[in-house]
Order: sequence, then structure tokens, then C-alpha cells
Amino acid sequence: MKRIKLGLLPRIIIAIALGIVCGLFFPDWLTAIFVTINSLFGNFLGFIIPLLILGLVAPGIADLGKGAGKLLLITALLAYCFTLFSGFFTYFSCSLAYPWLLDTTQQLTPLEGEAVKTIAPYFTIDMPPLMQVMTSLILAFTLGLGMSVIPGNRLKNVMEDFKDIINIVISSIIIPLLPLYIFGIFLNMTTSGQVAGIMGVFVKIIIVIFVMTVILLFLQFFIAGSVGKTNPFRLFRNMLPAYMTALGTQSSAATIPVTLEQTIKNGVRPELAGFVIPLCATIHLSGSTMKIVACAMAIMLVSGMDIHFGQFAGFIMMLGIAMVAAPGVPGGAIMAALGVLQSMLGFDETAQGLMIALYIAMDSFGTATNVTGDGAIAVIVNRIYKKEKA
Repeated sequence: MKRIKLGLLPRIIIAIALGIVCGLFFPDWLTAIFVTINSLFGNFLGFIIPLLILGLVAPGIADLGKGAGKLLLITALLAYCFTLFSGFFTYFSCSLAYPWLLDTTQQLTPLEGEAVKTIAPYFTIDMPPLMQVMTSLILAFTLGLGMSVIPGNRLKNVMEDFKDIINIVISSIIIPLLPLYIFGIFLNMTTSGQVAGIMGVFVKIIIVIFVMTVILLFLQFFIAGSVGKTNPFRLFRNMLPAYMTALGTQSSAATIPVTLEQTIKNGVRPELAGFVIPLCATIHLSGSTMKIVACAMAIMLVSGMDIHFGQFAGFIMMLGIAMVAAPGVPGGAIMAALGVLQSMLGFDETAQGLMIALYIAMDSFGTATNVTGDGAIAVIVNRIYKKEKA
């Protein structure tokens, strides 16, 4: 008989459900075992995050130097501007919607009539990181930019090998253990009486993000249509097969053939589409940025944390760079963003775990938004190319 292979999203959903159910009857000693596992996994995440940023961001920036030219610069700048636009659009939209949508006085408080129960791990193992997150980011930018301009490839080859190691750690250790980690978080939250509120938050955030995704895509294609002198609704309609494909694959890279075909149908020169689409599959992350900003704001609100525009402005600008070349595995972008969430927004292990669960619950929508927006960028680059050739 064929083995049924569950994807990451179904496993996360099962882990959340089991965590809630088991939290209703598990004895404290058994819950403490999973709290201990979560403590160890959380400490490992803290250790690996700076290395993850260095291993992913530095080679990603270096790769942008291949065939560097004006067209590359324009495409990269447009992708980053689209990502920033998504981040700030999300921030202001959520600032308007969340105050009346989320009940911040009740979400992460104990259930009525119950006292807060804190269960400590049996033991912990300190795993201090080799460097601070900001140090890792600056080092990644320095090495990446340096490797993109120097003639030699020795350091770049080393960093590519290091990137492969980090990808193996993510795909073979972090991603497989995520369901267990999420299970432990919701088990502990149910035991402490906090789960009812956070599940209500989950449902509301998913609805809000879906609505914002549709609005964002229409805005992107309205801009592309205005620049390219083309009907934006026709452009968007032609990109729908790429959107639907990405919903199923959850991978920008796996959707490239469909995205490429539909982009050419939108009138983009084939050789130009062949350059822009694979590049944007790596560096354009409007959908991922939207999800992370929206989820981060919601978690901060229901946790009683203050939200400041200056704080989020810096976070959004750093996020667009930190997620460059996020690995092609489900949840890769949130893995690359954990360090920025930790260093700039002060997210602890529980908040990071909730972010991972929320992000992966909507992973398909973010990927679909990313690849569909790639088609809008290609239309703009094509128009710029035509003007230069005229």
C-alpha cells in the first residue's frame, strides 16, 4: 500500500488540534515533558537563527551580482519597492482593522474562573548563539555585496556550501520538528487557559489577510497596467493560473514554468520574462511580507505589546532584505524572518512559535501572492525596456 504523505500544513493543523485536546486532560508531569522539548528546540532556534541569516542572505545578495547590469538593478529595485509597499499597506490596513476586530482585553488572558498555571521544563540546555542577530545581518550584507563584485569565487563557493548545510538543517531538522513544537505550544497554552482567545485571533487574521491579498494584487496590477498601457484586469486574469498553481505547490520556484508562460501571454518579451521571473521568484516577497507584518501586529496587540510606526518601518525595510533567497521549503520565509522578529520586535519563543503556526497556516496564499505579483513587475520592466530601445 502507498504511504500517505501529509504536507506541513496538515501536520501543523493536526498538531494544533492535538495540543488543544491533550491540554484538557494531560497531567502536569506529561505536559512538562513537552515543555522541556520546546525549551530545547527554542534554544536551538536561538542558536541557529544568526547562522541561518548568514547562510541564506549572503549568497542571495551575491547571486544578484551575476550578470549585473541596469536591468538587474531595475528589477531588484522594483521587487524591493513592491515588497515595501506590501509591508506598509499591511501596517496601515491592520492599524485600522485590528482595534475593532481584535478584543485585546481578553485574548491572551486565562479562561474565566481558572487561574494561570505555569509549567516549567524539567531541565534546560543553554545554546548561546555565536553572534547577535544584527551582527549576522550586517556580516551577511558585507559578505554578499563583497562577493558580488570581487572576481574570485573561492569565498562564494564556501558560502554556497554553507547555505546548503543551512538548507539541510531547515529541511531535515527544523521543519520536521515544527509540528511537535507547535503541539507543545498549544498544549501549554491550553493548560494555562489561553488557547480559546488565540484561536479566535487565528480565524480573524486569516480572513483579514485573504481580503488584503486580493486588494494588494489589484493595486499591483493597476500600477503595472498604468505603466504598461494595458488593461490591468486582463493582466490579472492571465496570471490566475500561476496563482492557482502556487496555491497547490506552495513554492515560487516550482511555479516558475507557469508564471513564465502566463507572463509571456501578458505581452512581455520571452527573453525578458525568462530573466525577470526566476529572479523575482527569489527576491520578490510581497505576500510573505504581508503575512508576517499582519501576524506580528496581531500577536503584539493581544500580548499587550506597544506598536510604533518607527519600529515597524525599520522592521519592514529589514524584512524585505532578510528574506532574500529564503529556501524553497514551506515556511522558508518565516524561518529567515525569525531573527528580525526577535531583534527588532522583541518576540520570545512563544511568540515565534505562534508566528510560525500562523504563517504556515496561510503559506499558500503568500506564495501565490508573490508569484502573481512577479507578473506585474515583469510588465513594468518590459515597458522600461521598450522605452530604452525606442
